[in-house]
Formats: sequence, structure tokens, C-alpha cells
Amino acid sequence: MTTTLISADNHWMLIAIMFLSTSIAIYLEQKYSWAAKMSGAIITLIIAVFLVNIGIIPTSAPVFDDVVWGYAVPLAIPLLLLKTNIRKIGKDAGRLLVIFLIGSCGTVAGAFLGTILIGRYVDGIEGIAAVMTGSYIGGGVNFTAVSDAFHVDASLISATTVADNLNMAIYFVVLLGIAGSAWFNAHFSHPHIDEVKKSGISKDQTTASAYWGRRDVSLKDIALCMAYSAVIVCISRLIGDFLGRIIPDNNWFMQMIRVFLGSQYVWITNLSVLYASLFEKKANEMHGAEELGTWLIYLFYFVIGVPASIVLIIKRAPILLILCMLMVVVNMLFSFVFGKLLKFDLEEIILASNANIGGPTTAAGMAISQGWTKLVGPCILVGTLGYAIGTWLGILVGSILGA
Repeated sequence: MTTTLISADNHWMLIAIMFLSTSIAIYLEQKYSWAAKMSGAIITLIIAVFLVNIGIIPTSAPVFDDVVWGYAVPLAIPLLLLKTNIRKIGKDAGRLLVIFLIGSCGTVAGAFLGTILIGRYVDGIEGIAAVMTGSYIGGGVNFTAVSDAFHVDASLISATTVADNLNMAIYFVVLLGIAGSAWFNAHFSHPHIDEVKKSGISKDQTTASAYWGRRDVSLKDIALCMAYSAVIVCISRLIGDFLGRIIPDNNWFMQMIRVFLGSQYVWITNLSVLYASLFEKKANEMHGAEELGTWLIYLFYFVIGVPASIVLIIKRAPILLILCMLMVVVNMLFSFVFGKLLKFDLEEIILASNANIGGPTTAAGMAISQGWTKLVGPCILVGTLGYAIGTWLGILVGSILGA
């Protein structure tokens, strides 16, 4: 889809559409029970996918790629970690790490399975399997690093990116469908879902409207919250950039350490949790942080749906979409089967799988959108660890496959 009704450089029109779509999604989830079960986050994503595929908005634009990814997402995280107990985050991060690593094994197994099943149809599938292993355990930085390591053909990389975008949109809808599924709720423990449901809902309310009732927020609160968030992100970027420059990368272990400690998201999480733990009273007095942070995350979900062009998939990458889907399905099988055997909560399994496939920001966004706020910090920590190990597992898979 090369031409759209609204061009990529029509910034204000795209901002208006994004804000309006988010508002519609929030209104629907607070008005209708069916929408609350879907969640406003997924409604926002679906609206974006729809607008892209009928040719209204482009699949990429500076507003989406630079503004939302570059500013909205980092600013959201400190706001949403203001009430995080450091003792609790340590415990939950340890649990999530176990199921995250199990899911990573599933991602690797899916790469081998996909190569075996469809390798004959795509030249260079081994390199793509390696690249997607890195991406589905880590993220975009690992995608780039592994593709460079194996010199994967640029046209194949481009087609894979298109396939991955649509696959991710489908995957998020499925995950949130599982969270609301009666069957999964009957067969897995789900304390965080229960906590949200017990938040005091009248017959006239949905779970969303009950949780997001009108609260006492002043202009001073908004100013303090945004200043706090901006300062945390600024300091985190300075620390991450500094450590990324000074930590040597002369062996695989030091490279993992460099990637992990050089990530702004690790330091945003660390500093946010430290502030919330040391200055708990002050943090609790900063009203409006959760509302502001959640709204920013809803913008992020709109941007997730934007690259999912079905037309481009049909033209360029149907077989690569199958590879991506296979890898995700096997990851989910490992996560849910072993999660059940090891008695993990449904929310932990969903978020650990998301942290694998989507990375720390999408996992945190899903936790926020569902009201599982206690798991936001752990999601970011284990998802960021994926950045550190993703490149090496991707290179290992590619080497074994002969990429």
C-alpha cells in the first residue's frame, strides 16, 4: 500500500486520528461489558489495523515511529511504577524469569520446526529463522544484530518485517482473548484478574469504568508527574549511554552485560522502583500518574497496529508469516504447558510469553491495560534481559541451521 488518504508527513492529522481512536476505545470499554472484556488496548489496536488496511493512514510515520516509540513509551513507565514495592517486584520478577526462559526454549524450537516445515519454499530461510529467534527473545536491536551477523538479504528482511508486524497484532489479540477466556480461567489460577474483578463493580458499570472512576487530580499533580517522569527518563538515558560506551564487548558475556546495562528501560525501571520504595509517601501523593501513564500506553497500542498491512503480506510475505506464526505458537505451547505443570498464574504466563515475543514495552503495556499493575516492573526487567540474550541465541540457531 504505497498511497494513503493521509500522508506520513501530515503530523497533526495523524495525531488527531490516534487521539480520537484512543478516546473511542476508552469510551467503549467503560460503557459496554463486551468492550471491557476485549480491553480498550485491543480495541485501539484493531482500529489502527482497520485504518491501515482501508488505506486511511500509512504503515509508518514520524509521529508513530519517533514520537510514540521515542517519547510516549519511556515517559509512561515511571508514571506506572510509582506504587511498586521493591520486595514484591523482586519476587515476581524471579517467577516471571523462569517462565520467560521456558518460553525462549519454545521460540528456539519453533525456529527449527518452521525451518524444517517450510524451508524448501524460501531461499535463505535459515537466516530468517535466526533473525526471528533473536527478535522473539529480545527485540529490534537483536533483529538488526543477527541479520548483520548472517548478512541476510535486504529484501528478505523487509518482507519478514511486514510479516512480523501482522503476526504481532494477531498475537496480542489472542493473548488478551486468553486472559478473558472462561476455559483458561477455569484451568489456571488468576489472582490478578480476580483482584481487578473485586474492585467494586455495580450493575451499571464495566470492570474498566469501576477501576477508572473519577479521581482527585490537580494541575500541580499533572505538572509534578510529568516532570518526575521526564527526569527519570533523562537520567536513565544518560546512565545507559554511558555504560554502553565504557563496558567492553570483547567476549559474549561482556556483550550481554553491555546490552543489558546499556538499555534505558533497565534504568528507567530501576530508578522508578527505587524512588517508589524510598519515597513511598511522596509517590502516593502524586495523583494522576496512573491515568497519564495508561493513556500513553494506549497510544502505544495504536502504533503497534499501524504496520499490520494485510495487502503487503499477501504481496510479499505469506510464507514468512507462517514461519513467524509457527514460532509464536510453539512459544505459547511451551509457556502454557510448562506454566500449568509448574503452577504459574495465568497472568504470569501471558506476560512472560509477551515479554519474549513482543519485548518489555508490549508486556508492560498489556499488564497496564488489564489492571495487573503489580506485574509491570517484572515484565520490563525480564523482557529487557531478553535483549541481552536474544542476539546470542539467534546466532546459535543460525549457526546450527547453517545460515
